[in-house]
Amino acid sequence: MAGNTHHAGNATTMIGAYGAWAALLTPDQPGRYSFRRAEVTNLDAWREEARAQLLARLAQPDTGGAPAATVQAQYEFDGLHIEELSWQLPYGPPTAAIFLKPAGATGKLPGVVALHDHGGNKYLGCRKITRTSQELHPVVQEHQAESYGSTAWANELAKRGYAVLVPDAFAFASRRVRLADVPEAIRDGLSDDDPENPQNIAAYNQWAAMHESILAKSLFSAGTTWPGVFSAEDQRALDVLCARPDVDASRVGCGGLSGGGLRTVFLAGLDPRIRCAVCAGMMTTWRDYLLNRSHTHTWMCYVPLLPPELDYPEILGLRVPLPTLVLNNEADPLFTLPEMQRADRMLAGIYGKAGASERYRCTFYPGPHKFEPDMQAEAFNWFERWLKDAV
Repeated sequence: MAGNTHHAGNATTMIGAYGAWAALLTPDQPGRYSFRRAEVTNLDAWREEARAQLLARLAQPDTGGAPAATVQAQYEFDGLHIEELSWQLPYGPPTAAIFLKPAGATGKLPGVVALHDHGGNKYLGCRKITRTSQELHPVVQEHQAESYGSTAWANELAKRGYAVLVPDAFAFASRRVRLADVPEAIRDGLSDDDPENPQNIAAYNQWAAMHESILAKSLFSAGTTWPGVFSAEDQRALDVLCARPDVDASRVGCGGLSGGGLRTVFLAGLDPRIRCAVCAGMMTTWRDYLLNRSHTHTWMCYVPLLPPELDYPEILGLRVPLPTLVLNNEADPLFTLPEMQRADRMLAGIYGKAGASERYRCTFYPGPHKFEPDMQAEAFNWFERWLKDAV
């Protein structure tokens, strides 16, 4: 048949016969704002221009500047001084966060914004990676066992001498969409009653998964993007951490798994206050999302019009030559191994071109999607090297 050119071999894609055509819209050569382009030689000028373009595509909303945090409670547990914090942005319910540091610590400590994951669980936020009492909610316990080797990694990092802030992300936990605040027609008969009941948490998370497309479409209609909102809110959390008298604002990092890795990509790529970054279980390419794995991912990933300009790993690459660690899992079902490897080559190329190869590392671990203690140990050592030893 004339014009029948829609197949690329026998490959299948997430959008069927249209995949081969769509892939041509984001070709292999570096995008318009890529540092990998041969003609780009001035690192600082490139970063300023590329970061400005990313901000334009993100269309971050006005988050009102540095918020004033309120201490709701403070106590000691697990050898740590813990504060339950909250702050109010110009929209939505207050943001809740957990702050941890070694009990009895004095002086200014290096700080880390610890970013919780998505995990298909919007009812939980900062609780996913912290522990603040002997009693652990069974849903939290199950989540930590599945993703973190039964550790609360924010606690473990704080014990090493860090001031760690764990904020709830936009649309999670304290920032989640409440059922009472949406029309009855889309509540699926659910309510906010008895929210801590595991069955109700599961029902809410199932509802929230379906609601993602509504939330994303609504944000687009408002002239912003989901990554624009969460990246702006994470920058406000960074403001809170850097403003603390017990934190050395010149030695601050961030990191997280999965959705926390996604948040790391944007926060560390956008904000030079992040001196050291660790992205775990969230590194691939736009092509991987397009052809292979969009069905496994949240609407939180996508920035309209950006892919031909800057590939996904290059968002994180905007921070070059600041230290950056990427931790991947070889059998991660969220990505394909060839595209994870291609993303590594992109970042290695960026750091190599900038003469900063020793400040970038990517490690592939066996097994599925996770951030278990052996990976945590590498991450903590990376923070140690660049936030403590490099002083």
